[in-house]
Amino acid sequence: MKIMVNGKDVEVSCRTAFEVRNQIGNETDVVILNGFQIEKDSNISENDILTIITKGIMPKEEELESMMMARHTPNVHKKLKKGKVAIAGLGGLGSNIAIMLARIGVGQLLLVDFDIVEPSNLNRQSYSINHLGMQKTKALKKQIEEINPFIKVETRDIKVTEDNVVEIFYGYDIICEAFDKPKAKSILVNVALDKLTNVKIVAASGMAGYDSSNLIKTTNSIKGLYVCGDLENEARIGRGLMSPRVQICAGHQANMVLRLLLGIEDV
Repeated sequence: MKIMVNGKDVEVSCRTAFEVRNQIGNETDVVILNGFQIEKDSNISENDILTIITKGIMPKEEELESMMMARHTPNVHKKLKKGKVAIAGLGGLGSNIAIMLARIGVGQLLLVDFDIVEPSNLNRQSYSINHLGMQKTKALKKQIEEINPFIKVETRDIKVTEDNVVEIFYGYDIICEAFDKPKAKSILVNVALDKLTNVKIVAASGMAGYDSSNLIKTTNSIKGLYVCGDLENEARIGRGLMSPRVQICAGHQANMVLRLLLGIEDV
């Protein structure tokens, strides 16, 4: 019988997933059958996709791709691997968005920010003490390499202005707007929608404080523009930016990017 094992087509005489595992690995290996991690042995059929993961060992590129595909389902992973997504601003939103997109296997990421990691960033951004003083682009690229070293990551240590939007973001399918300042948000969104043909923008507005998570949503009032947040709660005195709501909003943005890469444009 012909099945796929760790990204390669093989002929097997085995009838169950654990029999295959026992031939090439050991009993502690994780077994994923057609995208689902199994705890009990299961029969296998022609053209099944089996992934055997040895714990604690860095797999080869094709094996990691097979594992990602097994968890995401083949058609989903193939589309994500072709995706090209830019993240503008690598603070509480952007740094967490980038990590989520890396974990789902988006093939190419552009990280744009001109700032360094500071102690005040640690309350909500995807950085650690050992990143203090580093350029955010370099610190985040290093984290992504530790998650998936086979993702293509481009970095730009630059401030986005009305004059350089096209030059920076040209060629990317989706731009994640993750700036703090309203003026910077407006410049990026307006110029990109006007001058970058077919680009889609996933922006954010309103995620400060500790109001209900359920107030954060994704809306699409303008063609090509998706806005995530509660659209009200900006950071101000007495209501700062806190990790839970910021990460919830970042999750909304990352999930909208996922949907757009899969060709799903409704919210």
